[in-house]
Formats: sequence, C-alpha cells, structure tokens
Amino acid sequence: MNPKDLSSASALNLEHYWMPFTDNRRFKAKPKLVAAAKDMYYTTTEGKQVLDGLATLWCVNAGHGRPRIVEAIRKQAGELDFAASFSIGHPLAFRLAERIAGIAPKGMGHVFFTNSGSEAVDTALKMAIAYHRLRGEGTRTRFIGRERSYHGVNIAGISVGGVPANRKAYSGTLLPNVDYLRHTHGVAGNAFAKGQPPNGAELADELEQRLITLHDPSNIAAVIVDPVSASGGVLIPPRGYLERLREICTRHGILLIMDEVITGWGRLGKAFAAQVLGVEPDLITFAKGVTSGAVPLGGVMVKDSIYDTFVDAPGGGIQFFHGYTYSGHPLACAAGIATLDTYAEEGLLETPAALHDYFQQGIHAFKGLPHVVDCRNLGLIGAVELAPREGAPAARGFEVFERCWDKGVFVRPVGDALAFCPPLIAEKKHLDQMFGTVAEVLTTLP
Repeated sequence: MNPKDLSSASALNLEHYWMPFTDNRRFKAKPKLVAAAKDMYYTTTEGKQVLDGLATLWCVNAGHGRPRIVEAIRKQAGELDFAASFSIGHPLAFRLAERIAGIAPKGMGHVFFTNSGSEAVDTALKMAIAYHRLRGEGTRTRFIGRERSYHGVNIAGISVGGVPANRKAYSGTLLPNVDYLRHTHGVAGNAFAKGQPPNGAELADELEQRLITLHDPSNIAAVIVDPVSASGGVLIPPRGYLERLREICTRHGILLIMDEVITGWGRLGKAFAAQVLGVEPDLITFAKGVTSGAVPLGGVMVKDSIYDTFVDAPGGGIQFFHGYTYSGHPLACAAGIATLDTYAEEGLLETPAALHDYFQQGIHAFKGLPHVVDCRNLGLIGAVELAPREGAPAARGFEVFERCWDKGVFVRPVGDALAFCPPLIAEKKHLDQMFGTVAEVLTTLP
C-alpha cells in the first residue's frame, strides 16, 4: 500500500461515527486507526505493523486477507450480490450448510443461518420455546443462564447473559423468565491451572438442587452456556462441570444450548468445543470464525430430532416463524465455504498440540510478574488476570492494552484480565512477540 494512502487518514473527521463498546472521547483524542491487514498483522494509518493477538474480536481464525476468501467474496459479488432466503434460495447457502453439518458434532445435521452471534442466540432461544410448545410442553418458557457469561447484546442475549455492565442500563426491559447459575471463577485451588481447572464441577449441581427445585423442570426450556466465558474474562470450565450440566438437562428434559460463537472453528483444537470437551448439546450457536470475520455470518446448529419436530409437525405452511433479511447472504456463504476450504487445506481446525503447549507455556510464564494474580488457558485462548488498582477497576488492564498497541501488539482487556486469542495461523515467533511485549509492559506498569 502506498504510504500516501495511509497518511491521508489524518484528515478524517472522526466526530460523526458513534463507535460501539468504546470510550468515544478517549479514542478520538488518540485514535487507533488501521488501514490494512494481512495474515497476523494490521497496518495502521501511520504505516506501523501491529500483531493481532486477539484474532481482532475472537474471529479472524484463518488470519487476515487470505487469498481464497478474498477471491470468493470478489467473485460472488459479481455473480449474485444478494438473494433472500424467504421461500426462495441460492445454492451457496445449501452447500455451506452441508459443509458445516459435515464437521458438526454427531447428530447435528441442520443449520439455520443468521448474521451474527447475537442473532444466533436469539434464534436458539426462540427455537427452544417453539420446540417445547410443539411437543405439548408450552409451559417451558424459562431460561437458565450464568453469571459472567456473554451471549451477545440483543435484549434476549443480555437477558440470559451475566455481564453486569451490559445489563445495567436495560434492567427494565430484560426478559423476566430467566435465572442464573453462579460462575465458576475463583474456586479455591484453581488459580494458575493449566487447561481445565481441577475444582468446581459440583457447581453444576446448583442447576438441579436450587434452580430446578425452585422453578420445576416443566417450566424450564433451556440452559445456555458458553463453554469458555471469553468475554466474561476467559473463564475455563472445571473438569466435569459441563458434563454434569448435560446429565442434569437430559434427566429433566431441558435443552442444553452451547454458545460457541468464540470457541468454535478450531479455537480449542477441534472444530467445536463440544467435541473437545466431550459434551453433546442440543443446539450450538456459531458466528465469527465461520468466515474468519471477513463477512458477517452466524447460525445455529440443531440436533436432527429438533429439526424433525418442526418440519414433521401436523399442518402445513411455515414451520418456524423467524428469520432475517440477510440470513444465508450469498457473499457470506461464499466467504464461509472459502474459509472452510482454508481450514481444511491448512489443518487449522486441529491446531498441532505442540503450538497449544507453547501457547500454554507463554501464558503461564507471566506467573510472578508484577500485578499478576492468575493465568489460565484452554486451546489457543487464554488470559492473564491483574490485580485491580484500588478504586479504579479495569484501569490497569486498559493501560496495558494502550501501551502494547504503541509497541505493536494488540491484546484486549476484559476488565483487568488480558485476553489472548491469536489467529490459528500463529507461529511460535508470533507468540514470542505477543507475550514478550506484554511482559515488558507489565514490568514497568504502576
């Protein structure tokens, strides 16, 4: 790229764009603008290279600017820019659904497309309600979420999610029929655990001993969990915890929804966390890595028995009154197919164990550095938690983010936890740069 093209960004008027999840005043006083990206790196408008240590927002799993994906989008835009999926269709949506079903957990052979993870969660919750109603159990309308879980920012997703800052301003509009399991973080003996921590599986028993007893199973539609609560601080599930949730849900006829918007598409070492952790959910929400972030796309994978309940219901006409204008958008589907091709050709859905081990070593090398109170990881996702400054929670984490950006590395603060989630194409040299820069910043941080 011509440096003159990059420098022209200094003339931008930044006033009119209201940025999401951003301190707009702070950003516009010291903007961080990127003009290009390739593989593991961004190029800023000043021409500086910045290593992408979070796959941008947990999504660019195949890396930036991958040729097969870029060409697929370009070609598709010239052939069929848009076709709706309401009673008409186009081949790419069916091809992508078939490809996804081919790598999904066993028995999940049907896919409903959305445009984002937030929409995927809304869709899964509506599926759960409608499914029980079709089976004659219309009283099952309650959902069980978890503290510190993140399920997008639509009203339904915030309602079943457990991130306090996301819920605070909207408390009067959240869904009423929701209750919550405690989060699994902070259990004694789990600090600095490598992989799944050893203690805390019994926290799942709260579902049966308290929530099911309180509400009665006949009123509970589904439990929704993110296998790793990434946006809640990268909280790793204790060994046996998710398995217990599955057993309890099965025993009481409650659907288990696994929100794999972040953990899907190779992040933990297989296509989906359900396959890594040995848990069989009833529905899986996905997004982000399905197109490596190149075009917005999300969806819900559904057990065949649930799909059959809808399409085999008595009567004719529409079986599920739900959908989005851009569900199965041609450009998104083209990007999705090309992304799956890239994953397959490069073996990215099953990242070599050696890289997982090296990543784990890098995460836990922070133990003993200033301010570090915990390190945790699973697959190629991890976090280093810092002690908060007195009276200023999250300030220390944000300062690390800003200092690292200035030094050419992007890592994301989640409160006072620093999250690491590099593209799956990362090599040891990239991990060295990422961890080394953060360590350098921590040693000088007040």
